[in-house]
Amino acid sequence: MPTNPRSWTPAAVPADFVLGHVRAVLTDQVLDDALVAVRAGRIEAVQPHRPGVRADLDGGNLLCVPGLIDIHSDGLERERAPRPGAELPIGFALRSFEGKLRAAGITTVFHGAGFEERGSGGLRRSVDAALQLCGAIDEFPSGAVDHRILYRLDVRCPHGLAALRDRLDRVGDRVEHLVSHEDHTPGQGQYADRAYFERYISGTQGLSAQQARETVDQLIADRDDRLDIREQAMSWLGAQAMAGRIRLLGHDPATPEEIAELVGRGGTVAEFPTTEAAARAAREQGLPVVMGAPNVLRGASHNGNASGRDLVAQGLVTALASDYLPSGLLTAALLLARDGLATLPAAIRLVTAGPAEVAGLTDRGALRPGLRPDLVLVDTAPRWPSVRTVLIPEFPVPIGAS
Repeated sequence: MPTNPRSWTPAAVPADFVLGHVRAVLTDQVLDDALVAVRAGRIEAVQPHRPGVRADLDGGNLLCVPGLIDIHSDGLERERAPRPGAELPIGFALRSFEGKLRAAGITTVFHGAGFEERGSGGLRRSVDAALQLCGAIDEFPSGAVDHRILYRLDVRCPHGLAALRDRLDRVGDRVEHLVSHEDHTPGQGQYADRAYFERYISGTQGLSAQQARETVDQLIADRDDRLDIREQAMSWLGAQAMAGRIRLLGHDPATPEEIAELVGRGGTVAEFPTTEAAARAAREQGLPVVMGAPNVLRGASHNGNASGRDLVAQGLVTALASDYLPSGLLTAALLLARDGLATLPAAIRLVTAGPAEVAGLTDRGALRPGLRPDLVLVDTAPRWPSVRTVLIPEFPVPIGAS
């Protein structure tokens, strides 16, 4: 077996192997010149690579981190419809997108399935598309990436509510499903500043400023007619969360009061809080907080909401999610460490152990004996880090492999 990770090809890595001479990022420290031993498809040991100890694979002093866990990815939508009207088969899109995930070092991904009916900027979300996505993931063969689903429910969409109830009834209780409830009505949450939403639809739909204002007025009026649906959705979600059938995420909470309501209905995660007050209230209530990696990369929210960098610096963030940019996940974490906003182990936890906590996954997310040996080797020398190799028993994947 070749020993230089830069020349590895997609040949099977056995269930037993020893990776040597890496800088292993543990949960609380970086272990230089480390050895990672894998036995029977699980991590057996992570320890200093002592002289004379033979390794099957030489890590070349690259950074070794656990496989990244992406708790919220909407990138498959763009992969499926790269241009308006140019929709690709969902199975092909999923296979194509997997290559981008592997290149980004992501070994577990939760694809957002939007149980809603809306279109914006040429991107149409529908319940039928969400069900197709779920079906494609159900049928997708296991491999180098563990594909999972984040169910996203628009709480004012009756069709979405009915379809999600039916979907979860059919798949049963074999796993604790991740469900995020959201309300993207302009004037609240992510779009608290309706002027931003007006500018957005004006730019993407070619509307005048007056037309955009009238469109938003009508959208708010239409959605205000569905407050009873919202109440039904929240009641059902709360019952499912309290019964332990779902892990409930509150999307775009803006106030401490919304956090308290989320906790009251059995919610366990604050996803993309739009204000520092909401993020702080979530942490005080013991809830993990998820922020977007693109927010961190840009240095600010694209629509004027809370800055992920600021929240990380204050110790309020548990996990980062790619949102729509898989390649941004690892880069955002390393940028936080490079800028001194987090230690390197703490930054890597934001894309590994943190998301594992959010999802309730106890078998991955750290370089620790007994866990899955999803190993990612990273070259941090360039300004923008480069994933050199992803190692999973049976599936080592270097950049550029198909």
